[in-house]
Amino acid sequence: MRRAIALAARGLGATSPNPVVGCVITAPDGTVVGEGWHQRAGGPHAEVHALRAAGEAARGGTAYVTLEPCNHTGRTGPCAQALVEAGIATVHYAVGDPNPQATGGAATLREAGVEVHGGLLEDEAEAGNTAWLTAVRLGRPHVTWKYAATLDGRTAAADGTSRWITSAESRADVHRLRAESDAVLVGSGTLRADDPHLAVRGVEDAVQPLRVVLDTHARILPTARVLDGAAPTLLVVGEDADTRHLPEGTDILRLPLTDGRIGIHDLLPRLYARGVRALFLEGGATLAGAFVEGGAVDRVVGYLAPALLGEGPAALTGAGIETITQALRLDITDVVRLGPDLRITAVPTTAPKEH
Repeated sequence: MRRAIALAARGLGATSPNPVVGCVITAPDGTVVGEGWHQRAGGPHAEVHALRAAGEAARGGTAYVTLEPCNHTGRTGPCAQALVEAGIATVHYAVGDPNPQATGGAATLREAGVEVHGGLLEDEAEAGNTAWLTAVRLGRPHVTWKYAATLDGRTAAADGTSRWITSAESRADVHRLRAESDAVLVGSGTLRADDPHLAVRGVEDAVQPLRVVLDTHARILPTARVLDGAAPTLLVVGEDADTRHLPEGTDILRLPLTDGRIGIHDLLPRLYARGVRALFLEGGATLAGAFVEGGAVDRVVGYLAPALLGEGPAALTGAGIETITQALRLDITDVVRLGPDLRITAVPTTAPKEH
């Protein structure tokens, strides 16, 4: 199962709106005869790849799958039935499928006489598929907020300069996280200050994520780098914004304004409907604050550089936190050194909110 979890991770960033899934098949004597993972949305599922690799050697064998085999016919057939037809005798799966359209695979297998066991390495498999599982359970994308700062929490110097606070190793790691995401989001402030490109670079065979710009009044310039066509881009604006200056064919989503702002919980279900399950938030302090205030941050990834600035913008503002008792408490799940920097990954201790 641990091998199946590692295989599943190869699909990160390429399978949405489907989950990442890995499968290992052993013959009756325990020999591994087939492996597979879900490689792209619309393509064969992990079990099908593994069964094809195993061939007749799968008959009477055991399948180890990171997610309960699906029980529905979409662009591909039900994996539970494929396992039955291949003569698999035993199935171990890690996580039950929360998708109401696909659940029931375990029951189908049992009805066909297959021995089925769930929960094997459930926590490890859940961690590897957390974006998709969170999205399906909450009806909105899983949100990772990324920021880079000095040890005293500054994201730029007093004069606004910020390149480069962190190292080349940290910046390369950000591209990896982008590649594992379905969409990258920035606000109009970051767009005007940095003119970011937001496409993935330096990651082999990466599927470019959707670049999302939250720009209430459509002040984006037609020459902005995110409009270069290197990756798909969605411009989110207020319902009355004037967009006549933008290139023909620009993908625009208009949303109503509340107190002059686009609501986070108006945006997130719209992105979910577009197939976004993993959202990578790269905006500035104000946009991050809106997500924190809305209870819509599921993971925080902070890159901390061994430097001090003393003055300059903070990483987070406007989060609706006024006293220490309102602090968003986090559990640190990972600390890694990248060149001279530290990458700290943490998740909120409170349950995330539905849209």
